[in-house]
Amino acid sequence: MSITFNADEIFEIAEDMERNGAKFYREAAENASEEETKQMLLDMAAMEDGHLKTFQEMRKQLTNKERQQSTFDPDNEAGMYLQAMADAHGSEGKVTPSQKLTGNESIVEVIEIALNAEKESVVYYFGLKSMVPTKAGQDKVEAVILEELNHITTLLNYLKKYE
Repeated sequence: MSITFNADEIFEIAEDMERNGAKFYREAAENASEEETKQMLLDMAAMEDGHLKTFQEMRKQLTNKERQQSTFDPDNEAGMYLQAMADAHGSEGKVTPSQKLTGNESIVEVIEIALNAEKESVVYYFGLKSMVPTKAGQDKVEAVILEELNHITTLLNYLKKYE
């Protein structure tokens, strides 16, 4: 049996990923020595919070059909598989971005870590998009991807300020 996921499951993982992103930026802000850097990182955490709210709203708007499981899964193996993918996305065999922070990183290094995490999130969502049938909310997964691409653009704009 092939594994497919519905949009509700994708949004549940998206929400966890956004919470983790906000945590990363807040931890980086705690280590920042310059007030401008600290504020930029807190702004990025607030953007992650905004993405979380966006995804929560999108999830609330799912129809009952989109919320239905698309695969017989009495043991919730699909959900556990999705969670494992989110936990490992971009960090399989590596430490998480927040574990990499020593407090001695330059703002450019912090932004580069964040950019890599955001790019890996896009890859994660893009891969999952192909697993979600059109009728189960594939268009909403596409909206998640667009949100993450906007975040990458914002980070790139910050990076230009510091290079």
